[in-house]
Amino acid sequence: MPAYNEERRLPQTLEQITAFLARQTYTSELIVVDDGSRDQTAQVAESFGAAHPDVRVIRNDHRGKGYAVRAGVLAARGNIVLFSDADLSTPIEEIAEMLPWFERGYGVVIGSREGNGAKRIKEPFYRHLMGRVFNGIVRLLTVRGINDTQCGFKAFRDEVARDVFSRMRLYGADAKKITDAMVTGFDVEVLFIAQKSGVRIKEVPVEWRYGSETKVNPLKDSWRNFRDVVMVRWNDLRGRYSR
Repeated sequence: MPAYNEERRLPQTLEQITAFLARQTYTSELIVVDDGSRDQTAQVAESFGAAHPDVRVIRNDHRGKGYAVRAGVLAARGNIVLFSDADLSTPIEEIAEMLPWFERGYGVVIGSREGNGAKRIKEPFYRHLMGRVFNGIVRLLTVRGINDTQCGFKAFRDEVARDVFSRMRLYGADAKKITDAMVTGFDVEVLFIAQKSGVRIKEVPVEWRYGSETKVNPLKDSWRNFRDVVMVRWNDLRGRYSR
């Protein structure tokens, strides 16, 4: 779970996740990756982890969500690796709808806010419209056949996760330090690499709630996401995603 300036809502999120995981029959761990927060996010997570041995905290410089997710995924030890947003805009319970698909041969299972059964709660119309336009661009240039590449609730087989995230280029090991919150198209790169590698990807409809405290800047982040999609295509043409 990447976290940037989340000290206020992080305690409740951690309680919800650990309570859910404690009820499951499988073993689990929770990794919180602090993305160079300017508040007490890291300290809050570490204090919680001191009382919960299955909770680990990674402190990063502020390099953005993509870099933070990558750090957490590559540090994970489970057979299935899932990342989720810190606000739990998709409830953690949705994991139960995703895990069975791995038994059917899928290497990546992603939450989707589109399709039958999906629920989008309190999302402004303009945000939904922006998302559909962006998805059209994504499908045209990079990831084929996926209706929602941007939902922050995605799970991977461990071997797929290690391969895909280690091959990231836009926000990989050499990602630059930044100063403000930054929403990016790292999901597009991750899914493109997986799809290019022949990994089966399954979209599962989930419930998703729009957060009034979202860090998305409609103009700035729309341009950055578009640029990222173009860069994924350019990197591919240059052979940068070859093993």
